[in-house]
Amino acid sequence: MESVILGLHGSAVDLPTPFRSGTLDEKALLHLVEQQVAAGTTALVVCGSTGEAAALTDEEYARVIQATVVATRQSAPVIAACEAPTTARAVRLAELAARSGADALLCAVPPDVTPTQGGIVAHVFAVARAFGAPVVVQDAFGREGVGLHDATIARLHERGLVAAVKDATADLSRPGRLRAICGTDLVQVSGDDATALAYRAAGGHGCISVAANVTPKLCARLHRAWDAGHAALAVQMRDQLRALHAALLLEANPIPLKAALTMLGLCSGELRPPLTRAMPATCDRLADLLPAVIAAEDEPVSQPRPAVVH
Repeated sequence: MESVILGLHGSAVDLPTPFRSGTLDEKALLHLVEQQVAAGTTALVVCGSTGEAAALTDEEYARVIQATVVATRQSAPVIAACEAPTTARAVRLAELAARSGADALLCAVPPDVTPTQGGIVAHVFAVARAFGAPVVVQDAFGREGVGLHDATIARLHERGLVAAVKDATADLSRPGRLRAICGTDLVQVSGDDATALAYRAAGGHGCISVAANVTPKLCARLHRAWDAGHAALAVQMRDQLRALHAALLLEANPIPLKAALTMLGLCSGELRPPLTRAMPATCDRLADLLPAVIAAEDEPVSQPRPAVVH
């Protein structure tokens, strides 16, 4: 499965789940999706950690996927995250995602239970079989407590279970290592906004971004600039985003993100416990930096069309 078919390249976004009065706010979700599509975001990830997946019911999980699929009008693939502490639960989510119309699945290592590498292979095998297609596997050691070894990714890729990897480890030597053992058809995307451009320079294909929720046009332009060979322009845009990247990490994701989106009038800041609204210091920092970031977001930039990434 090539990156162009999967749709996972350049600037993809990890969407939050908007709530209002304790329920899913589908109107706000529709607006967020439409904004991403208009900005040129290449793929949309839903129901991940940014989407407060652990707090969603099965019905809400399915509805978020369905609503996003409809809203994209097939202009960008929808990737449903599958994060669960047990394989049985992950298989249930994979089946729901398939029935709800997701184009691909983002499979995370089960958190907190510290499986072996063999256990991870068995987990991904079960999830991919339930979904009916190769998956995107996520390596986020800092959150999941267990990292994916390069050899494990290679094993999953060789068996046709994994088409892509989302790497949130910020290990910039990894794209070259994986390319050497997996070949060029394994799609590699970063899960770390701050090092996304460096990851591209190391051979990665793109980034699943949290910051793109706030600045979808700027993030998309950054990757298009890189694809077109305009490295200096991409560096300039990276620097414009640096303060936003830092601010979105001031508290647990998606607390600062929802605060920023509230300031922009895109959704409420409502989160589900145990997450709480952003602290005053976080809100003050966001209020200070957002005007400059949004000015850069709205600044028109003429760029050549990017080369197709394979």
